[in-house]
Amino acid sequence: MRTSKQFGFTGFEILIIVAIVALIAAIVMSSFIRGRNTSCQNACIGNMRIIDAGKEQWAMANKLTDGCPVVAASVNQYLKGNTTPICPAGGTYTYENIGSQPECSITTPTSHIFGGGRY
Repeated sequence: MRTSKQFGFTGFEILIIVAIVALIAAIVMSSFIRGRNTSCQNACIGNMRIIDAGKEQWAMANKLTDGCPVVAASVNQYLKGNTTPICPAGGTYTYENIGSQPECSITTPTSHIFGGGRY
């Protein structure tokens, strides 16, 4: 009598392969999400730097001192596109007074903080 060998995977082997692929996918997705959040945070901080530079130029052109209120429409003339930049995470910017740092409304999961050495 002849017996032929059957080649293939058992159900348990397939289950192990699927588990390994799922583990790798979970690691990749968490890294992707963390990278996307960091990228949004850095872009937002860059936008606040641009707003701060526009505020300083506007204040110098109008001979304003620290503590003077800011007119966003006037400052926007010193920004590219004559408009407030858009936060990539969906937040909104507050220009604050002259001499104060602009702020973003995003506070979680990663705060978008400009100034104080946290760039």
